[in-house]
Amino acid sequence: MQGGSSWLSLPLGIVPQLLLLAAGLRLKTPTGLAQVNVYVKMHRDSPFLVCMDLTLSQSEVIDPTYLWIGPQGQNLERQSYMNLTETGKLMLLNFNEGLSGSYTCTLSYRVVQGDMRAEEERFQAYKFMVYAYREPDYTYQVSVHFTTKDCGFVGNAEFFKELQKVLKDLISHLTCHVIDPSYKCHTVKRPHVLEDELFVTFQVNPFGPGWEAACQQAGPDCEDVTNSHVQEARWLIEEFFRKQSYVMKHEFQNTPVIHYVDHSFQVTRLDSCRPGFGKNDLTHNDCTNCCVACDPGTYSPNNNVICLKCTNIRIKSYGAKSC
Repeated sequence: MQGGSSWLSLPLGIVPQLLLLAAGLRLKTPTGLAQVNVYVKMHRDSPFLVCMDLTLSQSEVIDPTYLWIGPQGQNLERQSYMNLTETGKLMLLNFNEGLSGSYTCTLSYRVVQGDMRAEEERFQAYKFMVYAYREPDYTYQVSVHFTTKDCGFVGNAEFFKELQKVLKDLISHLTCHVIDPSYKCHTVKRPHVLEDELFVTFQVNPFGPGWEAACQQAGPDCEDVTNSHVQEARWLIEEFFRKQSYVMKHEFQNTPVIHYVDHSFQVTRLDSCRPGFGKNDLTHNDCTNCCVACDPGTYSPNNNVICLKCTNIRIKSYGAKSC
């Protein structure tokens, strides 16, 4: 998801169960709740948070005033990290995990009777829960099979070493690398034949030599760069194995002792989150693929996808990395 600032406004109650994705942000209006959940990508600007509901926005509002209160109970007027318009719309600038939390606006306005002799001051409050999120970091788990002479063949280990070198050279320019490579030999029964096969597994990881420099050039959206690189690496590796069948049929007169088993390539994406972020499909079920800043009372010290509860101390902030 790309983007920068957005002029997207969402008054409460426009459409129940509305989920908008634009400019690096996600919003949802829960049905029947006077609260809007807003998910803002790290280092992007939030959408405008509107201090007015649909009914009022379509009618005449006399002498409106707006009071915005932030997560720490602070008055948000004249804060440097936000854009507050004269019509009460709030945009949070260059959002990060430290800005996550509850944002409440109180709208006050006057209702004047037709004869102008009586007037009434009314108040309406609106609450927004705003969360910082990152895209998950992608790693790909790959498995592939090769037919071999037999499980005791001395050339199996040498073949596996050569395969690793080929894969390394194939994706190194993308600052990706192969990690956790392994293989086991098994006897596989196929129709009318028993064959010994090498079951090869490995992971394609985006954090190979040089990835830090690539991120520095890209700016704050590092995961966008690393994910793009590892996706390209995954396709290069898949294409390499797909071509093995063609090479076998057209470039070899005699079948090699060890050769690729056609259609054996399988790949699964594994997600991880940066420290201080995690996934929670129950709490954040409207942003299920997001790595959201860990809630107060929880933390994530590594690249796991789960924020852990902290019982040693009371964590009051979002995005804690230690307990």
